[in-house]
Amino acid sequence: MISRRPHLLWLLLPYLLFVVALPFVNRVPLFVLWMLGATLVTPVAVALARRGDRS
Repeated sequence: MISRRPHLLWLLLPYLLFVVALPFVNRVPLFVLWMLGATLVTPVAVALARRGDRS
């Protein structure tokens, strides 16, 4: 299935960014910046996945 639609792998990026952040919960400044970055990357990843899915 993935070999037919590799562009959907972009959707793993936000998931991984949020999951990787879990061990850093006690380091608040880094955590807040990480979560902000992950939140800003999410629409870009979704747009890339959607763009590849149109064709």
